[in-house]
Amino acid sequence: MANNMLTTIQIKKETREKLKRFGHKAESYDDIIQRLMNYFEELNIEELIDERWERLQKEKSRYISIDEI
Repeated sequence: MANNMLTTIQIKKETREKLKRFGHKAESYDDIIQRLMNYFEELNIEELIDERWERLQKEKSRYISIDEI
């Protein structure tokens, strides 16, 4: 870490405790945060939302509107 600049961030104690629960043994807060960010980047939320929207649009025709009852 000699070449990396470190900084201090302020977080609530509750947030720090929650963050610890995501960590593995001997993993730093930076490691935990990096791993979580990588996970969510890979997850690609927009793509997931688009896929679900398309599926809902296809399934929509199978349902009857309340107005039609």
